[in-house]
Amino acid sequence: MELKKETICVQGGWQPKNGEPRVLPIYQSTTFKYETSEEMGKLFDLEAEGYFYSRLQNPTCDIVAQKICDLEGGVAAMLTSSGQSATLMAVTNICEEGDHVICAAKVYGGTSNLLTVTLKRFGIEVTLVDQDADREILEKEFRSNTKAVFAESISNPAGVILDIDKFVSLAHEHGVPMICDNTFATPINCRPFEFGVDIVVHSTTKYMDGHAMAMGGCIVDSGNFDWDAYADKYPGLTTPDDSYHGVVYTQRFGKKAFIMKATAQLMRDMGVCQSPQNAFLTNIGLETLHLRVPRHFENARKVAEFLENHEKVAWVEFAGLKSSRYYELAQKYMPNGTCGVLCFGPKGGKDGAMRFTNALKMIAIVTHVADARSCVLHPASHTHRQLNDEQLAEAGVLPDLIRLSVGIENADDIIEDLRQALAAV
Repeated sequence: MELKKETICVQGGWQPKNGEPRVLPIYQSTTFKYETSEEMGKLFDLEAEGYFYSRLQNPTCDIVAQKICDLEGGVAAMLTSSGQSATLMAVTNICEEGDHVICAAKVYGGTSNLLTVTLKRFGIEVTLVDQDADREILEKEFRSNTKAVFAESISNPAGVILDIDKFVSLAHEHGVPMICDNTFATPINCRPFEFGVDIVVHSTTKYMDGHAMAMGGCIVDSGNFDWDAYADKYPGLTTPDDSYHGVVYTQRFGKKAFIMKATAQLMRDMGVCQSPQNAFLTNIGLETLHLRVPRHFENARKVAEFLENHEKVAWVEFAGLKSSRYYELAQKYMPNGTCGVLCFGPKGGKDGAMRFTNALKMIAIVTHVADARSCVLHPASHTHRQLNDEQLAEAGVLPDLIRLSVGIENADDIIEDLRQALAAV
């Protein structure tokens, strides 16, 4: 029986047998017992399925990963300690020293710094591109050593909607996978695999968790990229892994090769695993994801309409508005709505933005986004402050940009707080 997304949110992943707990248990154990050394040995040789150490796999984490996998329509998934580590592992699972990655410029500042600064120290070069550029311009950025293309379905914080078809077709024409961060849209509003994306990453810390209590990330593989067709580009997947007795991941695991390599090799060595307690909390959030996401969007649309018509607001960017340059793309890829995050600029530039945020009463200034409570951030001063002026402009972060994450409170209360704070501008 193929379940709809709403049912997967509530009942996906954990299928209790007779007499087992109805609610997903927390397997709060670092290790697992076996009767014989031979049984344990098969696990270390990847010849049998099972659990032996929670750094690599844990039942609670795997069940939540399966739920997210089912929501996205993938073949395999794994949880990580954060969204940042999900991006790190998704890229380094197929890239190494001397390789090149193309990344949309308007991505989360932490992602940009990870790819362009930290990975550069490991010999992986990243080119940031204007995702709104024509195909012909983007085409010129591909090289013989390009191994992946990375972008966000809805960019953080600029709210840009990715033209997924354009990026997927370019990536596939050059024989590389398309990796998409789908954190803001969530699989409730967008399933990138349906448009040809190969790998999806999430910061589950955001809408999936929903209550701002549990850090986490997830990587989901569509299983559709043919690694063997480009075997020379991806030897880590298509040639023997000496650290696992010569296993060839594509031969042994087929469509699940990408996630199996990430688990058996990278998680083993990097250890960026999610705790079963956090996975349990994330699952609680997932059970109401299909209810919360529409409310976030509807509230955000009401707020955006208010801001668009306010005399002290210079500009608003929200793809749910017909005035947005991304409205048509949003209708194509996310016809049921985008997310609850929008950007705007109060009049008065950076000083006006500061006066506005300092005057808020109910809406909090926090280094977070996309949970049940409305909150704001001034990215140029906070999440993106490590970038210089040129990099800020490239990332679409204007000096006056306010990122407003609209929660699921009463929309009138949110608007009233915005109204009184704008009076201070």
